[in-house]
Amino acid sequence: MILRKTNMPALLLRIGLAFVLLYAAMSQLMHPFEWTGYLPPFAIRILQPRLLVNALALYNTLLALWLLSGKWTRYAALLCTATLAGIALLNLNQLIVTFRDIGLAIAALALALLTW
Repeated sequence: MILRKTNMPALLLRIGLAFVLLYAAMSQLMHPFEWTGYLPPFAIRILQPRLLVNALALYNTLLALWLLSGKWTRYAALLCTATLAGIALLNLNQLIVTFRDIGLAIAALALALLTW
């Protein structure tokens, strides 16, 4: 595929968001107990924290691969937006760490709008 200037911003956003998701997934698999503090209390009443973190790692990996595939990008970007916004909203008490998720959610929304 020959890259055109018109799709370069969307490609860069896809790669950047996928990198963040894949990095999180790898960290979740390697250090799951460091991630359990970000799980909402209602979720850990339903499933074991380790299982939830592993499920999130799988989810993040699949979402990253979807973004990288370039197929139905707007839907992947909207799901990414919802995911990152949800993380930020469910962890407002840890905004010192999750503030980045707000910027990433806005970047994902920009990607959705670019590919609409």
